[in-house]
Amino acid sequence: MDNDSLIETRRLYKRVRSPAGELTILHDISFCIARSEAVAIVGASGSGKSTLLSLLAGLDTPTAGQVFFDGTELSHLDEDGRAFVRRGRVGFVFQSFHLLPALSALENVILPLELSGHLGARKLAAAELAAVGLGERLDHYPNQLSGGEQQRVAIARAFALRPQVLFADEPTGNLDAETGDRIAEILFRLKGDHQTTLVLVTHDTALTKHCDRTLKLERGRLADGA
Repeated sequence: MDNDSLIETRRLYKRVRSPAGELTILHDISFCIARSEAVAIVGASGSGKSTLLSLLAGLDTPTAGQVFFDGTELSHLDEDGRAFVRRGRVGFVFQSFHLLPALSALENVILPLELSGHLGARKLAAAELAAVGLGERLDHYPNQLSGGEQQRVAIARAFALRPQVLFADEPTGNLDAETGDRIAEILFRLKGDHQTTLVLVTHDTALTKHCDRTLKLERGRLADGA
């Protein structure tokens, strides 16, 4: 693994048991992602995109092969070990936002900062929400926000900890095209501001056109030229 690579996979396989027998979801996946690079993972439904994202983030382990994050091999660590590597270095944005409904927008962003022991969490959280255009919506709860506003809160929360890499799984999947374009603009502006590595699963061309590179999965394999 060279010094410019933040993430690397080597001969990655993922197999699961099914009623019909063993199913191979990912087959012989090898690639590197450079620091500050933006990479889109695309492919038809069922091609293994979200499974690959989970392996890259250390949320799951491969059946065979290796995943490295900043020189550390995730695939041989237990769940606690992988969580330790992710702490403060990895952010997530999901299609379904994952905001806590009982907390305001500001409190949703404050919570991970406080859990990490960050001093001045409230001030930083307010600044992050202002950066995504929600400076006037700090005290609103998720059910008082539109889908696009909820995703902006999720993006602010993800960037607040200044992660080395942000993993995004269909971040515009629940949004209309115009709102999705706005989310794409915010996501890549913040990625550029903080020099964050971005790895996203998407069907949205508004996102893929901003990426440095696209990896296409076809039935669990990387397509030629990916």
